[in-house]
Amino acid sequence: MDQALFIVTLLSALGCGLIAGAFFAFSSFVMKALARLPAEHGIAAMQSINVVVVNPVFLGVFVGTALTCGLLAISTAWRWEAAGTGYLLGGGALYVVGTFVVTMAFNVPRNDALAAVDPKSADGARVWADYVASWTAWNTVRTAAALLAAAALIAALWRMRAAAG
Repeated sequence: MDQALFIVTLLSALGCGLIAGAFFAFSSFVMKALARLPAEHGIAAMQSINVVVVNPVFLGVFVGTALTCGLLAISTAWRWEAAGTGYLLGGGALYVVGTFVVTMAFNVPRNDALAAVDPKSADGARVWADYVASWTAWNTVRTAAALLAAAALIAALWRMRAAAG
């Protein structure tokens, strides 16, 4: 088994798992807790979270995993017959499309719209109710995609290891 491929696949699987866990926490209890607050407090808290999340540690894992998963998916073009290749392609595509692209296309625009809202405004409660529902739905898609990507990459590692003997 190619050592570099093994390491990149392992790091990608770990990154997918970390991101799945972070997103799972938001869908399963963070957003529910924020939704229970008065709208102006929920908005202010989420606005703060959306500023703080832009940091080297989170972005390093989130974007770094997208890059390594993309590389894994691309690498399948010249190693299609190798053991675990279908899992590499599936896992890489699931993370890049289902987690990274969904984030950029659906969650980030909602975060940007929420950033523009005055938490104390009359329109705030309406914007917040829509935000909580739609953002959480897309976050759940990201969670499932990252978790399935991690599982596929783990399966790829297992298949590669079995083929290596």
